[in-house]
Formats: sequence, structure tokens, C-alpha cells
Amino acid sequence: MSNDEKKAADLVQPAAPEPSDEFADHVAETVALADAQAGEAPSEPAEAKAGEEVLLDEEKVKDEIEIQVDLLNDPDLVVRREAVITLGEMGDERCVEPLVRALRDGDWQVREAAIDALGQVGSPAVEPLLKQLRDWDIRKSVIRALGRIKDERVLEPLVNQLRSDEFGLDATDALVTLGEPAIVRLVAALKDKDESIRKQAVIALGRIKSTEALDPLIEMLQDKDWFTRLTAAAALEKIGDERGREAIKPLLKDPDMVVKMRVERILAAWKKKTATA
Repeated sequence: MSNDEKKAADLVQPAAPEPSDEFADHVAETVALADAQAGEAPSEPAEAKAGEEVLLDEEKVKDEIEIQVDLLNDPDLVVRREAVITLGEMGDERCVEPLVRALRDGDWQVREAAIDALGQVGSPAVEPLLKQLRDWDIRKSVIRALGRIKDERVLEPLVNQLRSDEFGLDATDALVTLGEPAIVRLVAALKDKDESIRKQAVIALGRIKSTEALDPLIEMLQDKDWFTRLTAAAALEKIGDERGREAIKPLLKDPDMVVKMRVERILAAWKKKTATA
């Protein structure tokens, strides 16, 4: 072969051998291994992640409630009071039982905070509180707590407490705190057979100062009990409607001297207030 032929042969490159099946499999395995080592795991569905977040939030709340409940046993009253306030702000049904227990705390500040906290929890606290009405030691606090909950279930038990010599005034305060939602039931209580309930219902309606109670209170000016007539006149003065003023004028001739004297003062004060206004 001549030198020219040799040079031409060197310029021609041999064709690359076709890859075998074994080689292709090896390459695929290598790429898969590299992806796995790089940590490229498939992403979880959005629903799954959201569910996990909800569970974590619930677990966090649960842990926080347990922490605050434990703090109710702290010797420092400030710590206990803050724990009670925190449980009320959580508003969780699981906070009710420990808050009811806090009504027995040795410090009045903690008890006051527990009353407010139960009011914040609201309706879930009604049934547990109603069960505690039988307990003499904490009945006063229970009544006050019920007065902070706008739930119709508290009305009948509170009205029933109006007959109590020891807790009637507390029940009156609680119904006044409820305000408008208590008016219908209080008006009905004006017809109650129990004199104590009628008297306290009159007082409560006067303090709520709703004109819805005007006509029922005017009727109470005819009550056979002198104190009820007197409190009805005072309630009408608080409401301040002119019809009430005219309605109490006949009591200036009431057979009871105390009623007459008191009505004179009521009308004089009413006249002075009207003139100043």
C-alpha cells in the first residue's frame, strides 16, 4: 500500500458500536440512583398537608390547655389568675371543668376571673354551671357566671333563684346583666305566686330600663303588697317614660304612709329632672 493510501485509511473512523441492552439498563439504574440520593421525593397532596396542619394546631391547643390547667395549682395567685384568664380566652369546651373548679379558689381575684372566663366560654358552660347551683358554697359565683351567658337556658334557673333570701339579689343582678334577653321572662315573673319573685322581677325590670316593661309595671302599682307598689313606682321612674309618671300619681293617696312619702319624693325628683332637661 502506498503512503497516500495509508493516509486515506487513517482518516476514515470506524463506526461506534451500538449500545447493548445491558448497557442501557445500567444507565437507567444509575440515573434512578442519583435521583434517590438527591432526595427528590414526590410531593404530598395539598389536602394531606392541610390535614396534618389542622392536627398539629389541635394538638397545640390541647397542650396549651393542659399547661394552663396545671398552672391553676400554682401557689402564686397572680399565676392562677392569669391561667384562668387564658382559659377563658381560649373559649374551648375543655376549659369549662377546670374553670368551674376555679370558682372555689381561695383568692377572690381568681374567683372573679373564673366568673368572667366562664362567660367568655359561653353556652358550653351552661349545663355544668347549672349542676353547680346545688352547691351552697359556690352558688353565688355560679349565679353571677350564668348572668354573663346569653343563653335562654339560664333564664328559668335564675328567676327561680329570685325567691332565695340569700341569693335573690345575686339572681337579680345576673338577670340585669343579661338585659334584653331576660325581659320577657321577667315580665312573666310579675304574675308569679311567690311574692319575692314578683318584687325582684320589678326591681330588675326597672334597672334594665326597657319600655317593653312599662305597661306590666304600671299594672304592678295595684299590687296588694305595699313594697311591690313602691318598687314598681321606683322602676317606672328609672324608665323615665311620661306614662309612668302619670300612672304613679294616684299613689299619692296610697293607704300606706311609706308609699305616699316615697312617691312624693319620686315625683318631685322627676319634675326637677324634666325641668333641667
